[in-house]
Amino acid sequence: MKAYILAAGKGTRLKPYTDVTPKCLMPICGRPLLEIWLELLADHGINQVLINLHHHPGQVCDFLKNCGKRHSLPEVKTVYEPVLLGSAGTLWANRNFVAGEKDFLIVYADNLTRVNLTKMIDMHRVFRSMGGVLTMGVFRAPDPAACGIATCDREGRIITFVEKPRQPVGNLANGGIYVASNSLWEWFPRPGKVPLPFDFGHHVLPKLAGRMFAYEIEELLIDIGTPQNWKLAQLKWQGLENK
Repeated sequence: MKAYILAAGKGTRLKPYTDVTPKCLMPICGRPLLEIWLELLADHGINQVLINLHHHPGQVCDFLKNCGKRHSLPEVKTVYEPVLLGSAGTLWANRNFVAGEKDFLIVYADNLTRVNLTKMIDMHRVFRSMGGVLTMGVFRAPDPAACGIATCDREGRIITFVEKPRQPVGNLANGGIYVASNSLWEWFPRPGKVPLPFDFGHHVLPKLAGRMFAYEIEELLIDIGTPQNWKLAQLKWQGLENK
């Protein structure tokens, strides 16, 4: 099975740290976040990964060269974006990476998590049998206005999705971890219809209402995108590692 790791962002909210370090390599208790992601993916049967790069790409490539000596990790392909394409733009430009795959993963590199991906993939296959195109990892957000918010029916089918709503109708938030089927590409606007950067949350997910399902993440999930969250993530991770 294959996965996209979206890692090209500049990490502006995490300045000044990201002036010298790409967000995906921010250390979590001394280990680069990207290394934690690659190990998690490998543990759940992902054998090929595509990572998009833009900010400090040389550092990421150097890390991957050294990390690649560990044979238990997935095979990694990188794509450099001179101009940021946006999350959906990256996926569309590299859709051939998953040609022939029935299902694949999409994850955001700035999340620290211990989500059980095997369980999530298994649930996606159930949802696919119910007409699902995409399974979204969700969590209960303390600040819903800062997130993409989903509303669901009793089966877990997402019936509405709004990115950063002004007046949230709930707190079930997008966790930036997805399992998708190859029919996903049918729901993308065609090139030229949407200006770059082309965003997954704004331009694709709302169109999938009724065709995607929610998988609630019970394990640790934290966006390290601010200095406060990065420090909190390390405390939480250290607590888990010490158990």
